[in-house]
Amino acid sequence: MSVYVGIDVAKRQHRIAVLDASGELLQKPFSITNDMAGMNQLQDTLSPWSDHVEIGLEATGHYWLALFENLTRAGYTVHVLNPLQVNAYQRSGIRKRKNDTVDAIWIADFVRIGGARHTTDPTMMPIYMQLRQLSRFRFSLVEQIGDAKRRILSLLDRAFPEYESIFSSVFLLSSRQLLTEAVTAQEFADFDLDELTQILKTASRGRLGRAKAEQLQQAAKQSIGVTFLADACRIQMGCLIAQLAFLIQQVSEIDDALTELVDTLPDQYLTTIPGIGSVTAASILGEIGDIQRFNTLKQLVAYAGIDPAVYQSGQFEAKQTRMSKRGSPYLRYSLWMAATVARMHDPELKAYYQKRRNQGKAHGTVTGALCRKLLARIFVILRDQRPYEPC
Repeated sequence: MSVYVGIDVAKRQHRIAVLDASGELLQKPFSITNDMAGMNQLQDTLSPWSDHVEIGLEATGHYWLALFENLTRAGYTVHVLNPLQVNAYQRSGIRKRKNDTVDAIWIADFVRIGGARHTTDPTMMPIYMQLRQLSRFRFSLVEQIGDAKRRILSLLDRAFPEYESIFSSVFLLSSRQLLTEAVTAQEFADFDLDELTQILKTASRGRLGRAKAEQLQQAAKQSIGVTFLADACRIQMGCLIAQLAFLIQQVSEIDDALTELVDTLPDQYLTTIPGIGSVTAASILGEIGDIQRFNTLKQLVAYAGIDPAVYQSGQFEAKQTRMSKRGSPYLRYSLWMAATVARMHDPELKAYYQKRRNQGKAHGTVTGALCRKLLARIFVILRDQRPYEPC
């Protein structure tokens, strides 16, 4: 006997509906608590139908994770569903009420009609979830690094605006080390030249020396930097430089963990594509998950949100389109970074980029097109489980 179970996931308790092959309720929908007692209650309820049970649950926040782990460990087939899929199916029916019981029934019915055509291998789901969680955490750290850098530049604009032109990057290790010693133009102007030279030599491992120290002091003596904010700027700069160093170290640790996780995946060929390294591959794999969830490249493009959004009203249809940006922002960001690198190292993409730019296309428009080309390669490689081979 085939049985289809729908679970409406919530924080405190989950609502359960059980249907037979004809779509009839086998028993009155019931609730379980979101704890081990509830997990055991659910398995006890399903045990009479253990021959053929398919379970569907929506990926709501993180509350579905414990259910998925316990049910797959018990040997059940569990479909993790996109809420948008279930909502679209629900709108097509006649039940218009919105409550936990009805939602659970719709989820079960969606599984019954074959809406959940593919289930990710339970042994792979934990790896994909770890990749996703770590990659998204890395993304937040990178955003914090950007914020710290903007604050540092803002401080320098007040205390020593000419400083930024002295170094190729304010955030080089040698520059960061220097900013822990002085911040305002007046402080640099008063600094002992020999000591300033030694700090630069040590921090840059000999690449910088007296010439850079003299250039720095000369700029400081002619600076229009504000002096009365010296104490406040010094405290802020010390905190921000320490914060920046800590965040950079954390990102490095996350990168090592992501690389190690990617290396555990069998037949992982994304890194054979120019522009995609281990960290970018980890983010892409974490967001896509099992490629079998997508029947066509068009579906994957829509999931990434890099499909065109077309505005049409009556007889009017816009001639210019933009990315819809409806899908995963993390996948979109990873593709954008990969496309930026690929256009510098992949001859085919480099030629395409230059050709389109020469035709007057904007940088963002062409990079978006490169993202779609890269995603097409990714789709084929993941689907066919083979390395990338240039044409």
